[in-house]
Amino acid sequence: MNPWLMMGCGWIFMALVMALLWLLQRKTGDAGIVDVAWGMGVGFLTLFFVWGSHEGDLIRRIVLAVLAMVWALRLSGYVLWRVLTMPEDGRYQTLKENWGIAAQSKLFWFYQFQAIGSLLFALPMLIAAQGTSPLGVFDFLGITVWLIAIVGELVADWQLAHFRANSDNKGQVCREGLWNYSRHPNYFFEWLHWWSYVGLAMAAPWGWLTILGPLLMLHFILNVTGIPPTEAQALKSRGDAYRDYQQTTNAFFLWPPEKKQVTT
Repeated sequence: MNPWLMMGCGWIFMALVMALLWLLQRKTGDAGIVDVAWGMGVGFLTLFFVWGSHEGDLIRRIVLAVLAMVWALRLSGYVLWRVLTMPEDGRYQTLKENWGIAAQSKLFWFYQFQAIGSLLFALPMLIAAQGTSPLGVFDFLGITVWLIAIVGELVADWQLAHFRANSDNKGQVCREGLWNYSRHPNYFFEWLHWWSYVGLAMAAPWGWLTILGPLLMLHFILNVTGIPPTEAQALKSRGDAYRDYQQTTNAFFLWPPEKKQVTT
């Protein structure tokens, strides 16, 4: 199937899904469902792209489908659990407050932006699926990066959930395990995960373009929907405890924390 046709069909599918979910969030009052759909959208688009790329190496396409779907199910499953068991994400509460009476109309277009985002982040899989050569060194390097990233995300999520499960930690900042070395280890490993598809795409025509995936993800994490709103909400809910955390712990990359200077 023509790649441009697959992209067009993928966009229409995601636009319809996001429109339906926008209607759903109007009834439930929880806009966080968009985060569930975003990840699963990438997974389903990958399956569609893999299916339509008949000329690509079969083993490579199978590997892509498995890696993308396992990632999507893990991420979206975790987010869905949070949506069903916790109050609406503070980021969306803040957006609604700031947007006022225009909140629902702006949320509609926000959801449609997420539809485009799912398509953009599935494009590296479309490019990789076009590769016709057997799996090689770069492919196995990509698979290794994927394994490290997924394990890192699992550990970071578990450590945060374990910390929050203790009622004595309410209002406190998690510094357990990976969270002692980064304020957002989950974001770091999520970003690392996108480099795996770069390795799997190296044998495909225009494979080098897939480097835009992790670069775009880094931009979103550092400047748009990742760290800025998350930290704004953390400062709102944890105050000085989180300000102290910001002064001692790296925001993104894993790095030993700085010792806080004590003045006398």
